[in-house]
Amino acid sequence: MTIPRSVADVIRDHVVLEYEAIDRMYLNVYVPTLQTVGGMLGYLQVHRGQRFASTTAVAPMTEAFIENIEQFVAGEGLDLITFEKRQRTQKYLRKFKKSEGVLYVGKAQEKARIMRTERRRDKRTGATCPWIVQSAAMVNHFYFYGVDEDFVPFFLKFCSYFPYNAKLCLNGHEYLKRQLAKWGVAFEALDNGIKSCADPALLQRLADGLTAEKIERLLRKWLRRLPHPFPARDRAAGYRYDLSTLQASSRSRRCSINR
Repeated sequence: MTIPRSVADVIRDHVVLEYEAIDRMYLNVYVPTLQTVGGMLGYLQVHRGQRFASTTAVAPMTEAFIENIEQFVAGEGLDLITFEKRQRTQKYLRKFKKSEGVLYVGKAQEKARIMRTERRRDKRTGATCPWIVQSAAMVNHFYFYGVDEDFVPFFLKFCSYFPYNAKLCLNGHEYLKRQLAKWGVAFEALDNGIKSCADPALLQRLADGLTAEKIERLLRKWLRRLPHPFPARDRAAGYRYDLSTLQASSRSRRCSINR
């Protein structure tokens, strides 16, 4: 008589590699003090010395940021692509021969939370004055698709409107592949994972070593290299980008063979 086996028993007999690692991560990149109307007022009236707070005061910053992006694209000899459906990055990766750099820059209109100015009337006097409110609008976003020597492919997406919030996207499995290659450890790669590895213990240690500090260094490194919306005087005054996790998946990967 044959005793039925559990799914766990069947998997255990076939698994050749198991590890746990961060899969894809999507992170918010933002200046904390500029996420509220009060923070915007402080920036304009205290830091910039504006008598009347109005978002028209930051229009030159927006124009300069977009101009810097266009100059960066031209100076690096990059493609500036208006995104369409099924846009693919693989063709740029295949042609890229450097250890790191920007592959191309993409542009797309997306909905974003922004600050805008509207005119409000005083009920007593009838006078009007500018009033800053939070709003949403379809605005241009610029995607910098790059290759990092530690993280391999990533992208950093900037909203082109104040307060220029951004998103950072990376892949933990691509990070692991690059680290294993640096260590000289033989492995077999999957599209989004690792099928086999000559040193599974090292693989797990490398996966555990993808810390918040390393992700922070990745952001700071590329903020220094890419066009930055905030001038140096703003950053010196504390208007600097911070990170928070928007979406992350931690995957326990089991690779198996038929027996």
